[in-house]
Amino acid sequence: MSRQLRICFVSPNGYPVLDGAKEISFVGGAEVQQALIARELVKRGHAVSMISHDFGQQEGVHRSGVNLLKMMPPKAGVPGVRFFHPLMTSLWGAMRRSGADVYYQRCAGGLTGMVVGIANALGKSSVFAGASDSDFDASLPRVGLIRDKMLFGYGVRNATRVVVQSERQLAMCKSAFDRQATQINSCYSYSGKPARSDGPIIWVGAIRSVKRAELFVELARRLSSYRFLLVGGAPQNDPVFIRVKERASGVTNLVLTGHVATDEVESYFDGASLLVNTSITEGFPNTFLQAWSRGVPTVSFFDSGAQEEGHKVGVVVEDLDSMADAVVELQQSRDAWVEHSRRSVRYFQQNFAIERSIDQYERLFAGIVPEVSQLAQKVK
Repeated sequence: MSRQLRICFVSPNGYPVLDGAKEISFVGGAEVQQALIARELVKRGHAVSMISHDFGQQEGVHRSGVNLLKMMPPKAGVPGVRFFHPLMTSLWGAMRRSGADVYYQRCAGGLTGMVVGIANALGKSSVFAGASDSDFDASLPRVGLIRDKMLFGYGVRNATRVVVQSERQLAMCKSAFDRQATQINSCYSYSGKPARSDGPIIWVGAIRSVKRAELFVELARRLSSYRFLLVGGAPQNDPVFIRVKERASGVTNLVLTGHVATDEVESYFDGASLLVNTSITEGFPNTFLQAWSRGVPTVSFFDSGAQEEGHKVGVVVEDLDSMADAVVELQQSRDAWVEHSRRSVRYFQQNFAIERSIDQYERLFAGIVPEVSQLAQKVK
């Protein structure tokens, strides 16, 4: 595509991913996906910016070719007032400074409505991308305040385009919000070193209540003859993190890494034997892509819907007992492990190569820029 696009990603916690900052402990899959997409768009010659919280970084600094702009610091302002200032005012200012034609925001929340509303006021276009099935649950279980639920409802109904990760989310978006969406698979570009059947069993993610890392600790306790590695962290005073560490005490076959910088997380997938996912809900986990690209089989409660030649990709279980049984089977049967490993690699290569997803995003963004021009004329 020869035409240069001006795209801005609104990602409050995105700066640590692009910068590789180790001291900032919260990084989620949504931030990782936005960084991957942003970097690849830069490689293709587009003008890309990202708006993040002020973590002390310099305004306008470039990382991987992405122009980083600042909004308010995390938790800045007076409760009850900060929604308007500094949150709304700093977001408005940063979006104006970006000079973008298209604003992209990921994850359900009040921020969605703010980004869409400001983009409309500026005569620009907006894209909301779902990061989890829960984003398209009509009850919005992970959006706390009524105000934020209402803002999100406005945002998802009025965004220029809505992007989902799966056919399931397509149906959920239509049912909950009467909104047609575009499906674009998550993407991943790092291949790493291949899986090893005798490698450690890993769990990777931010330690939050929805992720249920304590179940992985219990799995390790039950299967004491295998090596387990829990990769992820949270602020030291976070009650969920404290609870996980307390439960892990005395489980000698389990290692907790604590917070690991995004770029360093990759090395823990290299040579792993299995990836375990214990989340209540997901969208399409980045960790699955990191694992499958290397041939690391997955065992999870979450069913991604992935199938290769009529067989599920990854083992899906219903409870901790069946999870333990699945782990033991894959550890003891070389043939079963090899079958799942090869299936994972094939499925990844056919569906999640970054080139395919970015092709779709380029077409999506290019297709709505003319709509922006028409909207701007109406605003004038």
